[in-house]
Amino acid sequence: MEYKRYDKTIYIRMDKGDEMIGSILEVCRKENILSAIFSGIGGCRSAEIQTYIPEENSFELQKVEGMLELVSMNGSITSNDQDELFHHTHAVFSYKEGGEHFVAAGHIRSVEVLYTAEIELRPVIGGVIRRQKDPETGTGFWKFT
Repeated sequence: MEYKRYDKTIYIRMDKGDEMIGSILEVCRKENILSAIFSGIGGCRSAEIQTYIPEENSFELQKVEGMLELVSMNGSITSNDQDELFHHTHAVFSYKEGGEHFVAAGHIRSVEVLYTAEIELRPVIGGVIRRQKDPETGTGFWKFT
């Protein structure tokens, strides 16, 4: 992974074998970023995709592997009052299996890069977006400070 800040935006190039979510969080820690939004594209080897099932108050996990085209990824970074970082990321992947084309999408748990990924990270300027826990679902929501 390599990254560069241009003005207020950080551009991240990830390489084969990099884990995307961990790498984005690593950049945020190095750059002292407590809240941000990001987007990206790339070629990936594997992805763990979750879908929230409200009736069960849990996530269903789907793992996809192979040549995954990361069509679109969007997410946010927030922090709690102890400055611990959290991500909320959604993505869409396309891939071929048995000669047919498929799409897999949802909440991202982890993604491994196959050959490269390009991420634009935009820190929040002039404040911090914190994470607050929703007591009903146990999930985190934005809290503006």
